[in-house]
Amino acid sequence: MLTASISCIINPVNHFMRVKILNVPFDNVTRAEALGRLLQFLEQDGNHILYTPNPEMIMAAESDAEFMTVLNSADLVVPDGIGVVLASWITRPRLKERVAGCDLIFALFDVIKDTNKTVYLLGGKPGVTELAAENMRKKYPGLNIIGCRDGYFTKDDEPQVLDEITRLKPDILLVGLGMVQQEKWIYHNRTLPARLTAGVGGSLDVMSGTVKRAPAVFQKMGLEWFYRLISQPTRARRMLQLPIFAVKVLAQQK
Repeated sequence: MLTASISCIINPVNHFMRVKILNVPFDNVTRAEALGRLLQFLEQDGNHILYTPNPEMIMAAESDAEFMTVLNSADLVVPDGIGVVLASWITRPRLKERVAGCDLIFALFDVIKDTNKTVYLLGGKPGVTELAAENMRKKYPGLNIIGCRDGYFTKDDEPQVLDEITRLKPDILLVGLGMVQQEKWIYHNRTLPARLTAGVGGSLDVMSGTVKRAPAVFQKMGLEWFYRLISQPTRARRMLQLPIFAVKVLAQQK
């Protein structure tokens, strides 16, 4: 039985069923289906937006009405967090699988390498995007990354950032400004001339090699969050949102 925490609708943009968990929408897709939709976006006019919420982001949206509106405005929303998938198992209908944003972007790079599709990287600490671009060109020979900029720009610098993106007109704009901030930035700049804009969180750090992904065994077991906790203890405070998220989902069942 559906509750206020979770409901089913059809996303009019991509025709996939959408599952809402605590009012945040998720397209019920596999990674392959999500990749196929991104490739369709790249052949269509207009700027299409991809977000990849995890439980922490859902909790942030619970107390931030603007952020909730932003997440509900996206063209494709995939569950980047095993906690989201497990929540759907409790409340139903079940999401098909976790779709990690980093893996989805890597799969996209693999398809568009040696094509005329272009990429712009925005975010991270100074030097990180340049290193990420260098590494991705090596990993995916033929990948056309036409520009990059770190995320440490001020309001006064922002017009210059927007002008450069507008001038370059990348097909894909990847934004890693930290959760909430990056999604709001994308929403407020959704008229930029890209065909796909995605909030990628810490994926730029992974691309640069400054942060290591969890070993495959952790990923397969859905314990990537645990690996990040033990390798980055500073995330402990953020991780406290996970049990609160679980309690809220369970409470909606009563």
